[in-house]
Amino acid sequence: MEFTAQQIAELLEGTVEGDPQVKVSNLAKIEEGIPGTLTFLANPKYEEFIYSTKASLVIVNESFVAEKPINSTLVRVKDAYKSFAKLLETYNQILHNRTGIESPNFISTTATLGENIYVGAFVYIGEKAVIGNNVKLYPGVYVGDNASIGDGTILFPGVKVYADCHIGKNCRIHAGVVVGADGFGFAPQDDSNYIKVAQIGNVIIEDHVEIGSNTTLDRATLGSTIIRKGVKLDNLIQVAHNVEIGEHTVIAAQTGIAGSTKIGKFCMIGGQVGIVGHLVIADKVKIAAQSGIGTSILNEGDILQGSPAYFIGDYKKSYIGFRKLPELQNRIEELEKLVKELQPQKNG
Repeated sequence: MEFTAQQIAELLEGTVEGDPQVKVSNLAKIEEGIPGTLTFLANPKYEEFIYSTKASLVIVNESFVAEKPINSTLVRVKDAYKSFAKLLETYNQILHNRTGIESPNFISTTATLGENIYVGAFVYIGEKAVIGNNVKLYPGVYVGDNASIGDGTILFPGVKVYADCHIGKNCRIHAGVVVGADGFGFAPQDDSNYIKVAQIGNVIIEDHVEIGSNTTLDRATLGSTIIRKGVKLDNLIQVAHNVEIGEHTVIAAQTGIAGSTKIGKFCMIGGQVGIVGHLVIADKVKIAAQSGIGTSILNEGDILQGSPAYFIGDYKKSYIGFRKLPELQNRIEELEKLVKELQPQKNG
């Protein structure tokens, strides 16, 4: 699709400097811009590229002052970065504005389908499942019996939503996500074997949640595994049974959360963090990448690092000492050698 500079300026509440009828049909980095593309300049360290870019249209801050001639048409806005993000979201919505039901598929006669939905090929929708308005189910999606998908939610290819699980409104669930597989519940027996504990709960995902590719959320043993509204989960995260993640918490890739842990609101958890089960993590806690959390964090806003993790300031001091260990070891060896040389020789 093509848009003129004037149309984009109106969308972003900006002003055009140059040709208002210049057309763009794609987006590009400023250093890689070619005719017909749109880009933006927000970070001053990229300013040099605005004088050489071939992009037809560049979004800039109202305060930007050019030091050299610019060949591109400019759209001046209050905040170039936020405006470009808004444009990306609009572009993304256009890309995913699909409707209709493709074949082959299986849709139970007892399922409830909303208006303006998209159902891709090889989608399975089970008994009494509920699909809201404007939902997009890409090819290969599985929605189990009694599951529900809220209005405006997108399930990308290969997402599996097991029976009785519920996803809220305006969520994005990326390819390969599994919602509601059995939690890891096994009871040891006298013969050193294990018996499976039935997992009969479900998973509840509230509104405006985004979940990255190949992340897994296990169903509860009893009750629900709960992902509260606004949570953002990266790729390759394991959320175990009966975990609860508070509103607007963000978690980076390869983190694992063991069963029944409760994470608060507005937390930030880095990649490859390991969190043991049955803990409580307070609101606004920050946990650095590759940390190991073995005890509850009860103070709001604490920042931790390390494995086992402790306060980040103490960790950094300890790390300085750790880096000096080879030097200290050499000094100790030199002192031992000096002491040995100063000791009187024993008579034979």
